[in-house]
Amino acid sequence: QVQLVESGGGLVQAGDSLRLSCVASGGTISNYALAWFHQGPGKERELVATISQTGAYTYAADSVKGRFTISRNNAKNTVFLQMNRLQSEDTGIYYCAARIAYNTNALQYNYWGQGTQVTVSS
Repeated sequence: QVQLVESGGGLVQAGDSLRLSCVASGGTISNYALAWFHQGPGKERELVATISQTGAYTYAADSVKGRFTISRNNAKNTVFLQMNRLQSEDTGIYYCAARIAYNTNALQYNYWGQGTQVTVSS
């Protein structure tokens, strides 16, 4: 059973940057593909970015491409989401998720964190 704990959220202004972290425990993180999801106020959760077990493959949704970067450090059991040029539409809860098989834009994940709040003021 993998446990995921996100951190790094906060209140920022439009144009600022944030770096989210997600630490995994209870399993060998290098066995899992990882992802970040975003749920805006009153909206459904949507996929933001994914990364394969070794980090060789990544995917970013069109809405964040060029602004957000996903990366991982398996030695530290951590996945990151570097968010630059934040916009008000990026406001919401960001969730970390894990699954065994990497699939570029899969939405079904086995393990989820509790989320971290990001608020971008314009």
